[in-house]
Amino acid sequence: MANQYDFEHKPDIAWCPGCGDFMIRKALLSALDELNLEREKVVLVSGIGQAAKMPQYVNTSFFNGLHGRGLPPATAIKACNPELTVIAVGGDGDMYGEGGNHFLHVTRRNPDMTLFVHDNMVYGLTKGQGAPTSRPGMETPVQVFGVFEKPVNPMALAISLDVTFVARVFCGDIEQTKEIMKRAIRHKGFALVDIFQPCVSFNKINTLAWFKENTYYLDDGWDPSDRVASFAKALEEEPFPLGVLYESDHRSTFEENLSVYKKDRTPLYRRSRDSAAVAAEIRAKV
Repeated sequence: MANQYDFEHKPDIAWCPGCGDFMIRKALLSALDELNLEREKVVLVSGIGQAAKMPQYVNTSFFNGLHGRGLPPATAIKACNPELTVIAVGGDGDMYGEGGNHFLHVTRRNPDMTLFVHDNMVYGLTKGQGAPTSRPGMETPVQVFGVFEKPVNPMALAISLDVTFVARVFCGDIEQTKEIMKRAIRHKGFALVDIFQPCVSFNKINTLAWFKENTYYLDDGWDPSDRVASFAKALEEEPFPLGVLYESDHRSTFEENLSVYKKDRTPLYRRSRDSAAVAAEIRAKV
């Protein structure tokens, strides 16, 4: 059976041959298909970058925004219509660099949506300068003597901010990536999945082989509900733990806390209310 999220005629994909984004796309298409979601109710949202091209290559509705600004419109889309499945996609530079401020504040709101970050430890679209997750010592056309800044640890940052689903996967393992994508999409609340992937053109250090050698899987006995233990696990590097590091359902979502949905969960665009009555109601509350 054909995958409803793939195009009948293959799109002209602008990624470099061998890019890890191809594996991520394959996992995402399979995850969406196996979840059997209504295609018309799935929205992909992104900013700018190689990873941010993903929504154009998946047969759903999508919004392509500005660099680092994918999370605000994604939050708004979900708030306007909570019935939608909203997935934000971006690179480590797009989400942790330019979009770092929005990442911080979306964690406070806890919208019921998913964020997939393609983490290749370099800026791929802009030809290879150091990114927020680049490892120290990596030489680039900009950092000619090597990166010296301490890299962002998105797992530890997310858990410290009480993101209710925090996971990391490696795109080379498509089956595991797909399964955790499904789990993240089903999660009620904001879910972050950091996806290790190689950039074959501009990062010759953190290759497919490097990621295989510098990661390990959490065992079946791991308890993702223990936030303190999860934070300690998130601090581990080289090797990096893969799997669901933290998961909790103790926080209400952004949409549940919005006054417009306290009594009526009907999406705003479907409500037919007399404008004069609405204006009078608003004036009475002021």
